[in-house]
Amino acid sequence: MLHKAINKELFIKNRERLVKQLQAQSIAIFNASDEVPRSADSIHTYRQNPDLFYLTGINQEQTALVIFPDCPDPKMREALFIRRTSEHIAVWEGHKHTIEEARAISGIENVYWFDTFESKLPGLMYLAKNCYLNLNEHGRADRSVPYKDIRFAQQMKKHFPLHHYERLAPIMHDLRAIKSDIEVEFMQEACNITEKAFRRVMGFIKPGVWEFEIGAEIMHEYLINRANGPAYPSIIASGKNACVLHYVDNDQQCKDGDLILMDFGADYANYAADLTRTIPVNGRYTDRQKDVYNSVLHIMKEATKMLVPGTMKEEFNKEVGKITEAELIKLGLLDATDVKNQNPDKPLYKKYFMHGTSHFLGIDVHDVGHQYKPMAAGMVFTCEPGIYIPKEGIGVRIENDVLVTNNGPHDLMRNIPREVEEIEEIMNSKTVMV
Repeated sequence: MLHKAINKELFIKNRERLVKQLQAQSIAIFNASDEVPRSADSIHTYRQNPDLFYLTGINQEQTALVIFPDCPDPKMREALFIRRTSEHIAVWEGHKHTIEEARAISGIENVYWFDTFESKLPGLMYLAKNCYLNLNEHGRADRSVPYKDIRFAQQMKKHFPLHHYERLAPIMHDLRAIKSDIEVEFMQEACNITEKAFRRVMGFIKPGVWEFEIGAEIMHEYLINRANGPAYPSIIASGKNACVLHYVDNDQQCKDGDLILMDFGADYANYAADLTRTIPVNGRYTDRQKDVYNSVLHIMKEATKMLVPGTMKEEFNKEVGKITEAELIKLGLLDATDVKNQNPDKPLYKKYFMHGTSHFLGIDVHDVGHQYKPMAAGMVFTCEPGIYIPKEGIGVRIENDVLVTNNGPHDLMRNIPREVEEIEEIMNSKTVMV
C-alpha cells in the first residue's frame, strides 16, 4: 500500500456502530469487489468494495466479512475470510495477506481462508433468523453488470429461501455519511495532496500546453505524496471543452485567451478529495471571464454558508438557485421579468447551471448518504456551483470540500487559491510551483 498504516481502531469502531443497527438473531455478510477483466489475461486496477473496506481495512480481492453478534459460537460472531496464497500466487501476483496481517489490519481475531467460507455458511445460516445482504444501491449506480454482491444475493435466496432478508445499504449509508475524526484526517490529507497538484499546474500551464500534459503533472504530484492515484478520472477541459460537464478526453491544446476548467482530486487511503478550479491559460482573466468567475465564486461562498446541521438538501438547492438567478441577471444572461414569470418546475437558471451544487464525499467521490435527511455534523459535502456559456466558450466551476460541524462549515480546501487576484499573482510569478 502507498498510504501510511491505518489504526485498526477505525474499523473496530465502525463494526461496533454497525452491530448496534442489526436486529436480533441476524447475520450480515459483506463481499469483496470482483476482479474486473480488462482484456486477454489482464484485469483493471483493483478497487475494494467500499463497505467492506470501511469495516475491515482489507484492500484485497476474494475477501468476505461475517458479522453475527448472536452466534452461539463466539469465533463466528465476527469472522473475516481472506484469500489463501501459494508459492505460485506469490511469484505471479506478489504478496497476499497472512492471517496474522489481516488480524493486525482489521482488528478481527477470527480470520479464516476464503476457500472455507462456503462450507461454513450453511451452519451459520441455520442459526440465523435474519440475513443482511449488501447491494450497490446508490441512486446513480449502473446495474447493467451483474456484480459480486447481486450474484451472491441471488445465490443466497436460492439456497436459503426461508430466511428473512434485510438490506444493509440503508444502514451503511447512514453510518458512512458521518465521518469519524480519523476519516476526516484522511480526507484532509487527500485535499492537501490535491492542493499541491493544483499549485504545481498553476506554474506549468501556459498557451500551447496540452490538456494531457497537465493531467500528467497532477498524477506526478499524487504519486510522490503517497496517494493511491486519482479519486476519479481527471477533467482537464480548456476553452469550449469546459462546457462539457464530464469531459475526460483531455486531448486538446490549451490556447491563449481561453479558460481551463480542472476537476480532479487525490485518493488517499481510499478517501477522496474533489476539487475544481477554472483558471486562465495565459495567467490573466479577461473582463468577461472575471465577471463570470466572480459570480460563480459568490454563489459558492453563499452556498457554503448553508452547509450546516439541519439544512435540507431540497431547500439548499432552491436557495442556491435564487442566488444563481440573481448572478445570471447581473451577467446579462437572464431577464429579470422572465425569471419572475418562469415555471418554478423548470427554472431558467438551469440553462447555465444544470448540475447539482453538492454531493456527499468520502470513500466514494459520490459517496453514500440520505438525500432526504437533514445535514448533520460529520458529513462532508462538495460545494461546486458553475456557470456554462457555450456560445461564449466560457465554462466556470469552482469546487471545495466542506465538513459540516456544529460550529459552522469547515472548508477542507480553505488554503487552495480561488480568488482572481491570488490566482493571477501565482500564475505570473517567476517561481514555478512544485
